[in-house]
Amino acid sequence: MFFGVSVGLLLRNNPPKLLPKFINLVIYALLLILGISVGANEMIVNNLHTLGVQALIITLGALVGSILLSWLLFRYLFK
Repeated sequence: MFFGVSVGLLLRNNPPKLLPKFINLVIYALLLILGISVGANEMIVNNLHTLGVQALIITLGALVGSILLSWLLFRYLFK
C-alpha cells in the first residue's frame, strides 16, 4: 500500500495516459478471480438462495436508510 501511495505521489503531476485503462483491467481481473473463487466454493453455491435473500434485505435497508437520512439532512439544512 505504501508503495502504491508513493508511486501515486510521484506520478501525481504527470500521470500515464493508460493508467485509467490499466486500473479498469486490474479491477476486471480481481472481479473475475472473485467470481471464480465464489463459484468454486460449494458451500456458497449451495446456499446462494439464502445468501441472495440476505443480500437483498441488507441492500434495501441501506437504500431506505440512505434516502431517509438524506431527506432529513436536506430538511434540516434547507428549511
